[in-house]
Amino acid sequence: MKKRKVAVLGATGSVGQRFISLLAGHPFFDLVALTGSDRSVGKRFGESVHWLLAKDMPGGVAEMEILPTDGSVDAEICFSALPTEVAGDLETELARTGHHVFTNASPHRMDADVPLLLAEVNFDHVRALERQRRERRWTGSIVANGNCTSIHLNLALAPLHRDFGVEKAVVTTMQALSGAGYPGVTSLDALDNVIPFISQEEEKVVEETNKFQGSYDGSAFVPAGIPMSVHCNRVMVRDGHTETVSLSLRGRPSVDDVKASLRAFRGRPQERCLPMAPEHPIVVREEPDRPQPILDRDAEKGMASTVGRVREDPILGTKFVVLGHNTIRGAAGASVLNAELLVAEGRLG
Repeated sequence: MKKRKVAVLGATGSVGQRFISLLAGHPFFDLVALTGSDRSVGKRFGESVHWLLAKDMPGGVAEMEILPTDGSVDAEICFSALPTEVAGDLETELARTGHHVFTNASPHRMDADVPLLLAEVNFDHVRALERQRRERRWTGSIVANGNCTSIHLNLALAPLHRDFGVEKAVVTTMQALSGAGYPGVTSLDALDNVIPFISQEEEKVVEETNKFQGSYDGSAFVPAGIPMSVHCNRVMVRDGHTETVSLSLRGRPSVDDVKASLRAFRGRPQERCLPMAPEHPIVVREEPDRPQPILDRDAEKGMASTVGRVREDPILGTKFVVLGHNTIRGAAGASVLNAELLVAEGRLG
């Protein structure tokens, strides 16, 4: 396969760095451009970035020049780690000028013609790209991945909604500090504390879940209509979002049936053996005290959601804990896998 030229937009931030680490040596993609803010443009990446990852910066990246984020970027595919406040207009300009944008930013997630794609869950939603290109008169495109919390929740919900039907859900999250970016939450706010509010997070989880689990009828997205109650909290964990989930499922399936559904779940990325695809997108643990961030966030190289403590809920019927890495599968890794899938399926031309 001919490698596609790709760029990382907003490359110096924590998610931008994660994109760079995942794209280094990628069999489908050749990283040729990095973009940044006005204060970084023209500088070498190595002198502009505070590298945050334990893994060393990939060879050659430090010498790359940081470019402006505009339609002149010489790359077919752009992975966006842009800040929310600038992402919307810049991503639109790039798509209009022929770039295929895979964005981790939020402005376009709920657009009526933008697939909010979770590769194993709702590949059929990419049909919306036909409408997007036709009505906007673009040669490029925008595909969004979800919020880091929504992604791991919806990997776990997908087989249960498919096999039984989710009637209602109550979700409480314990979200890692890295989800707020870098430097994120100040130490004196985070230390010895739980912060029971993350701006717009609860609304995003509800909206995105119903788009993920819904359908595309050929002209519009049809939300799943799942009633949800969501509580989001920031906790003193570096990486890995933990979520407790209680569900009402049609037919009140047994605990064993729920576990079997989760374990059997696969999707197109697994069928195609894509480079970023986890062999098991959902890992089910039987230990009474798992999953835990420090033990389970790196399951399947950070690309899986780990589910544990699956048991009966006396009120709704089923409950469990789900955990996943918020900057790998919950952010950059989700976008890279989406791009791999669209390339493999011939959806980018």
